[in-house]
Amino acid sequence: MKKLALTVGALALPLVSFAALGNVDQLVTDIGNIVNKIIPILFALALLVFFWGLVRYIFTGPEKKAEARSLMIWGVVILFVMASVWGLVHFLGAALGVEQTSAPAVKPLIPR
Repeated sequence: MKKLALTVGALALPLVSFAALGNVDQLVTDIGNIVNKIIPILFALALLVFFWGLVRYIFTGPEKKAEARSLMIWGVVILFVMASVWGLVHFLGAALGVEQTSAPAVKPLIPR
């Protein structure tokens, strides 16, 4: 019985894997859409971290200024890294000829 199940599973594996290949393109598109929605939120959070450090630096005593300065520096570093990676991705995409659009590749049709 165990051999039969193993044989049937081995024979059915290519059918199952090829059936899943059609959904890979949709999965990649969905992940790209999610990432495109998360990036502005991350930029806003990094900017918020910087301004929170600035407010703490202005309104706290001299003993807490080092912590606030560190927070501001990390906010600027995070903003710089995110903007650099974003620019590098767009530069490489343009250099390789990858079409970079914010619109979906397939526009949904509305039946009339």
